[in-house]
Amino acid sequence: MTKRRTLLGLAASAAIAALSMGAMATSASAQEVTLKLHQFLPAQANVPKLVLDVWADNVEEASGGRIKVERYPSMQLGGKPPELMDQAIDGVADIVWTVVGYTPGRFPSTEVFELPFMMTNARAASRAYWEMFEKHMKDTEFKDVHILGTWVHGPGLIHTKDPVVEPGDLQGMKIRGGSRSVNSLLTLLGATPVGMPVPAVSEGLSKGVIDGTTIPWEVTAALKVPELVTNHTEFTGNALYVLTFVLAMNKDKYESLPADLQKVIDDNSGLEFSVFAGGTQEDSDGPAREQALDLGNNIITLDAEQTAVWREAAQPIYDEWVKDMNGRGIDGQALIDEARMLIDKYTESATN
Repeated sequence: MTKRRTLLGLAASAAIAALSMGAMATSASAQEVTLKLHQFLPAQANVPKLVLDVWADNVEEASGGRIKVERYPSMQLGGKPPELMDQAIDGVADIVWTVVGYTPGRFPSTEVFELPFMMTNARAASRAYWEMFEKHMKDTEFKDVHILGTWVHGPGLIHTKDPVVEPGDLQGMKIRGGSRSVNSLLTLLGATPVGMPVPAVSEGLSKGVIDGTTIPWEVTAALKVPELVTNHTEFTGNALYVLTFVLAMNKDKYESLPADLQKVIDDNSGLEFSVFAGGTQEDSDGPAREQALDLGNNIITLDAEQTAVWREAAQPIYDEWVKDMNGRGIDGQALIDEARMLIDKYTESATN
C-alpha cells in the first residue's frame, strides 16, 4: 500500500511539474516586451506629453499589457541629441524621437520639407512627408531603422531681443537655427547661425550666446523664450521654415517581435499617427502665443507683401539645395515639385 501511495505521489508531482512547465511556456510566449523610448525634451514638454506618451499608452493598451514602453526624457540614457539616430541603429535605445536636422545632410531627402516657405500647415506637410518617406526614403536613407512616424511642427518663426521686420534686420545677429536649411538662410541674410539643440536655447539666450532663436510657438513656453526675448516675427502664408522629425525603432528589435505584437506597433504608427503628431504640435502653438501676449511682448506679423520680400531673399537656398542634391544623385527639383504638389493637395482637401 505504501509503495502504491508513493507511486501515486510521484505521479501527482510529475503532473504538477508538467502543468507548471506548461504554464511557464505559456507565460514565456506571452511575456512582456520592454521597449526603451529615448528623447531629448523634458517629460512635461508638449511632444512627450501630448504625442509620445499617447503613442506609448496606446501601444501598451493594445498589446494587452504585453508591451511596456519605458520613457526616458532629457537624454537620460546618455549621449547628446545628435546621437539619437545612431542609438536607435545600435540598440542603445529601442525607439527614439529626434530632429532629423540634428545630423545635417545625413538624410537629405527630408530637407525638402525644411526649405523656406514650403509648409502650409503641419497636418498637410506631415501627410506629404510620410507619403514621400515611403516612396523615396524608407529603403534608402532610413534603411537601417524601422520608422514609426514622420512629421513636422507648426510654423517656425523668429524670436529675438531686437525687432526683426526686414531680412536686413538680422544682420549681425547670432541666431540659433535648427537645421541645415535654416542655418543657410540665416547666413544668407547676414546673421551668424549658432547650432544648438532646443534644450540649450534658454541658457543661450540668458547668457547672450545668442540674440534670438528660430522655433515654433509651441516650444517657447517650456523654454521660457517669451521671458528672455520680447520680439516675435510671424509670416503670412507659408511658414518661414519647419523641422522634420522621426520616431524610429531599432530594426532588429522590431523584427524580433512576434507577428501579433508587430501588428500592434504597426496599427499605432504610420500615416495617421504622423498626421496626429504634426497636428498636435501645431495645435499647441496658440496657447504658447497667448502667453507671449500676456507678457506684453511685441508680436510682429508680416503681411503678404512683406513676406514676399523674405521669400525672394530665400530663393538662393533653393538653388543651392537643388545643386547639392543633384551632386548626391538625387533629383532635387523633382522632390521640391512633388512636395509642393502633395502639400497643396492635402491643404486644399482639408479646407473643402
